[in-house]
Amino acid sequence: QVQLQESGPGLVKPSQTLSLTCSVSGGSITTTYYGWSWIRQPPGKGLEWMGAIDYDGSTYYSPSLKSRISISRDTSKNQFTLQLRSVTPEDTAVYYCATSLILTATDNRDEYDYWGQGTQVTVSS
Repeated sequence: QVQLQESGPGLVKPSQTLSLTCSVSGGSITTTYYGWSWIRQPPGKGLEWMGAIDYDGSTYYSPSLKSRISISRDTSKNQFTLQLRSVTPEDTAVYYCATSLILTATDNRDEYDYWGQGTQVTVSS
């Protein structure tokens, strides 16, 4: 059973960089064909796929966030990390990490095999 756990600050000031880490247990982030995604849900809105890193380290980003987002990984720690630059209050959301066999750029919850519990991030001064 793969388990994912998000961690990071719950409050970020506008214009700063949001950084979250997803720690993975019960499976390796280098396992062939698995993709590892970041997804968020703003208050009162639906899920939004943000980006992903593939088992081979390739990265893919939502066009709407591409100028501000970076996803990286630390294979020695079995973790992958989200960085979102120049945040505004509109980036306030619950942030999830999730995994799927074959990387998918979708906000459909059913397309993912495992999810983290989510972490609330508020952007406010």
